[in-house]
Amino acid sequence: MDAANTRRRFDDLVLPHLDAAYNLARWLCGNPGDADDVVQEAFLRAFRLFGSFRGDQPRPWLLAIVRNTWFTTWQKRRAAAETEYDEAAPQGDLPDWHGAPGDPEQWLLREEDMRLVHAALERLPVAFREVLVLRELEELHYRDIARIADIPVGTVMSRLARGRRMLAAAVVAVRDEGVVRSAVSAASADIVQPAGGPRHGLQ
Repeated sequence: MDAANTRRRFDDLVLPHLDAAYNLARWLCGNPGDADDVVQEAFLRAFRLFGSFRGDQPRPWLLAIVRNTWFTTWQKRRAAAETEYDEAAPQGDLPDWHGAPGDPEQWLLREEDMRLVHAALERLPVAFREVLVLRELEELHYRDIARIADIPVGTVMSRLARGRRMLAAAVVAVRDEGVVRSAVSAASADIVQPAGGPRHGLQ
């Protein structure tokens, strides 16, 4: 296959999954700037390796390259151990990830729920965050997640189960922190400086 045909086939099969690649990189890296770099490098690698691609499912193949690019380029820079989480963490129900209710009020409530979920997801160790993103956001099958993360299917299932418990607990924590901040802000707003009263030097 000549270079022009290879490029055309690559564009047809791989480029449609650019959003999925960036989504995974964003959650792995934790910030958009690093995610852009990882995706750019991953697509260069994918193009170089495209001649060896076989099959009709380019998305798992591409996401595996994104994950490996992130690991080799960024994760090895940080040798810090991941935070340990308590297996007995309180469990709770998570908002539905998919579908949109027709009631505008319910839609707004769901948007707030999703902001909580995203903020909580950022707090999870990456080993759990990546399987949750691949399963719940990208809706990949267990076998595809296992291939992308280079772990057995059984490990995918156990990480998903534990990750969901951790995420539910993190959502509760983020929500409670928001309630506390709102209460503090409201209390501060109620404090009125007496007109013409003495002023302190602290600004």
